[in-house]
Amino acid sequence: MTDETSDTFLRNIAGGSSWGENPKRIGVAVSGGSDSMALLELLTHWAGENGVELRAATVDHGLRVEAKEEAAFVAAFCAGRGIRHDVLTWDGWDGTGNLQAEARAARYRLLADWAREAHVDAVGVAHTANDQAETFLMRLSRSSGVDGLSAMEHSFLRHGIRFVRPLLGQTREVLRDYLRRHDVAWVDDPSNSDTRFDRVKAREAFEALRPLGISERTMTASTRHLSMATAALQHYAIQEAKAHVVEDRGDLILPRMMDIPVEIERRLVVGALQYIGGDPYPPRSAALVEMEIGLTEAGKHTLAGCVITREGDATRFTRELQAVADVKAHTELFWDRRWKFDGPHEVGLEVRALGEDGLRLCPDWRETGMPPASLLASPGIWRGEELIAAPIAGLANGWQARVTKFPEFLREISSEPLTIRQKVRD
Repeated sequence: MTDETSDTFLRNIAGGSSWGENPKRIGVAVSGGSDSMALLELLTHWAGENGVELRAATVDHGLRVEAKEEAAFVAAFCAGRGIRHDVLTWDGWDGTGNLQAEARAARYRLLADWAREAHVDAVGVAHTANDQAETFLMRLSRSSGVDGLSAMEHSFLRHGIRFVRPLLGQTREVLRDYLRRHDVAWVDDPSNSDTRFDRVKAREAFEALRPLGISERTMTASTRHLSMATAALQHYAIQEAKAHVVEDRGDLILPRMMDIPVEIERRLVVGALQYIGGDPYPPRSAALVEMEIGLTEAGKHTLAGCVITREGDATRFTRELQAVADVKAHTELFWDRRWKFDGPHEVGLEVRALGEDGLRLCPDWRETGMPPASLLASPGIWRGEELIAAPIAGLANGWQARVTKFPEFLREISSEPLTIRQKVRD
C-alpha cells in the first residue's frame, strides 16, 4: 500500500460511518498525544472534504504543570487550521479515590457539557488497538467476565452525548507513521511511563507477551469474538426480561427463576441495579456475592444506591433513601433521572424524596401496598417544608408521578428498547 493510499484509507476510517448520516458539526477530544493528534489531523482533512464543521476540546485536569503547555500546543495547531478549540478545566479532585478513574469520569462529564453547548453531533476520542489490548489485560487482572473482556464499543452514549472511537482498529505505530509523514508533532505525557498506573503496567506486560505471537491485532480479534458471545447472552437476557421482570411504581421485581443459566440471571440483577441506582458501571462480582449472602441471611441488602429485599420467591430492587436524600428538582424537570410529574406546576414547588417526615404525613400509605423502604425514597412535591403531594404514597392532591425511562432497564446490555410488564394496580 502506498503512502497516499494509506493516508486516504486512514482518513476514511476516521470519518466513514462513525458519525452517523450527514453530520453537520463534530467534536474531537485532543490531549496533544500522538493518538489524539492523529485523529485531529485525519478529521481535519475528512471534515474539510465533506463540508463538516470540526470543533476541538482539550481537558486540563489540573494535575500536571505541563498540562497548560500541552493545551496551548493543541490550540496553536487548531488555530493554524482554522479549527475552533476550547480548553476544559477540572478542579474537582479532592485527593481521595482512584485518581485515574475520577479523572476519566470528569473528562467525559466536561466533554459532554461542552458538546451540548457547542451543538456537535458526536465527540471523537482517540482510543486505538493498543488501548484495546491494554484494557483487556487490565480487566483480565480483575477477573472480568465476557462483557468486560469484549471489544470496546465503537460508539457509546455518556451523559446523553454520543462518543465515537474511529481509530479503535488502528495501532499507535501506524498513526505515528502517518504523523511523521505529514510533519505533525505531538507531546508525550510523562505519566505514560509511570509504573504506578495500571495501564502502564499492562503496556509493559503486553510487550513481554509479543514473543508468544500475541499482538494488538490478535488480541483485538479475541475481543471481537468475545463481543459476539456477549451479543448472544444479551439476546437471551432480553427475552427473559420481557417474560419475567415486573415494574412496580419505579421498583423492579425479579422472580426467582431456577431454570435459567446463572449468567442470564446475573445480567438481570446487574441491569436492575444500574437502572435503579444510575451507576453506568456494574458492581464488582464480590459485591454481588455479598448481596446474595445478605439476602440469604437477612432478607435485605444495600448496594449501588439500591435497597434489595427478598420477598418470597422474588427479589425487589428499590432506590435507597440515602442516595436521593439531597436530590432536588423543579416539578417540570426529571427527578432522579427517571421520574416525571404531571400536576399544577407553580413557582416555589420542588421535588424531593419523601423521607420519614414526609411518609408520616401520608395517612393512606399502607393502602398502596408498597414497602416502606420504597415509599421513603419515592418523590414528594414540596413547598419548603410543606408536603403538597406524594403520588406514590397515596397522597395525590392532583399530582401524578410516572417513570419515563423504564424501557432502559437493560440499557447496559442492550441497545434496543424493551417492553417490560408493569404490575397491575388494584
